[in-house]
Amino acid sequence: MRQTMRDGPPVQRGMQPSRTPSFSPTESKPSYGSVMRNGDHHDGTSRDIEKDQSTPIAAYRRKSRDAKWAHKEDPFGDEEGAEVKYRTMRWWQAAFIMIAETISLGILSLPSALAAVGMVPGIIMIAGLGAVATYTGFVLGQFKLAYPHVHNIADAGEVLLGPIGREIGGAAQTIFLIFIMGSHILTFTIAMNAITGHATCSIVWGVIGFVVLWVFTLPRTLKKVSYLSIASFISICGAVFITMIGVGVDPAPNLHLDATVSTSLAPAFLSVTNIIFAYAGHVAFFSFISEFRDPTEFPKALYLLQATDTTMYLVVAIVVYRYTGDSVSSPALSSTSVTVMKIAYGIALPTILLAGVIYGHVAAKYIYVRIFRGTQHMSKRTLLSIGSWAGITFLLWLIAWIIAESIPSFNNLLALISALFASWFTYGLSGIFWLHLNWGQYGKNWKKICLTGLNVCIFGIGAAVCGIGLYASGKAIHDEKGGGSWSCADTST
Repeated sequence: MRQTMRDGPPVQRGMQPSRTPSFSPTESKPSYGSVMRNGDHHDGTSRDIEKDQSTPIAAYRRKSRDAKWAHKEDPFGDEEGAEVKYRTMRWWQAAFIMIAETISLGILSLPSALAAVGMVPGIIMIAGLGAVATYTGFVLGQFKLAYPHVHNIADAGEVLLGPIGREIGGAAQTIFLIFIMGSHILTFTIAMNAITGHATCSIVWGVIGFVVLWVFTLPRTLKKVSYLSIASFISICGAVFITMIGVGVDPAPNLHLDATVSTSLAPAFLSVTNIIFAYAGHVAFFSFISEFRDPTEFPKALYLLQATDTTMYLVVAIVVYRYTGDSVSSPALSSTSVTVMKIAYGIALPTILLAGVIYGHVAAKYIYVRIFRGTQHMSKRTLLSIGSWAGITFLLWLIAWIIAESIPSFNNLLALISALFASWFTYGLSGIFWLHLNWGQYGKNWKKICLTGLNVCIFGIGAAVCGIGLYASGKAIHDEKGGGSWSCADTST
């Protein structure tokens, strides 16, 4: 039977994304079980984060709470005395990982996005989509706090749609991450061809990239990767700074700039997908938060990430487009002279490699956690755990390498994958998460009404980008000339 309140109808628990839930930080991770399990108290009540009070849970929410997934513990369990400890990251370490993951390949395509749509619309889209990405990232953090067992998109899909949601979410996340991993192998090949003047077959560079990326993915915890991410951040900053100096000293001849550009839908929307790809890091946020010492500090890392990436995106896109005009190349590092291009690609190598490592780590961690969750192999260095992690990472990078070598028009296919998945991971899904967290409270007050409208719009943005992006990228792939797969040809030209 439905429980009722003395003063009115039942009120569902709400997670108000306007402030961080009032969990008390601990030296390690907060003890969710002592407060609530998957958003609910043990006594059958639900916490309203906005009011910080408990309200009776409706019957259908109690049924959801009693579902199989609702009794899952945090994926890494009790780490006291564990050989391998995962929940060790401080917020600043996580921030550098998030920056290294997000500001990598995406920033290199933004000057060409301005050339496609014009400077004014391009600036508005970069800033606007960045602001929305900040809010949607915050909602993902709130969802993780409400459901501590959620370690990836698959777990979140199970909360929303049960076992079917888990399979859909897991498949979508893994496919998306593998294609991004492939893009890093391809970019490594382009960089080595540019640096060495195509000293050897491009397939050889691809194999070298595959092996190097696999080796760097072997550490099982993100804390170890966080130190490398600092080098990655310095790397991309140095590369784009040199590129901006290079194009400023030697601007393009017959420079032509446009405030706005009259173009057809397909090429214009390809620019939108390029910008969205630059904010595609949300797919890994659940995994990152799972390894925080204190998950309630996630907003600090998020705000540092968004302030850094949006600022860098705007500065690099505006400066490079200002001095190259409609002749800008993508990646932007190729817009300079040959000498400067070699230097820029050389400095960019750490971020090309390490950002790929982070995506590979997240993809492998999903599979590893799914196989060994709740077993001793999660927290101990056994022969099976070490061998399985090495095998999973090797297989994922092998598939990514095959994709990178097989698809000649890889950028267009990446735009297709971004439209299909990044539109939901960064935008659409967070709207669904907020609506799920606030079920039954949409009209509670004006603030809830406004936030409900906002999140419905965010869901609409994700759906629109997915639909129109699929059309635009599909048309671009159709119009692209074939050839070039499994070729020794110079990919830097």
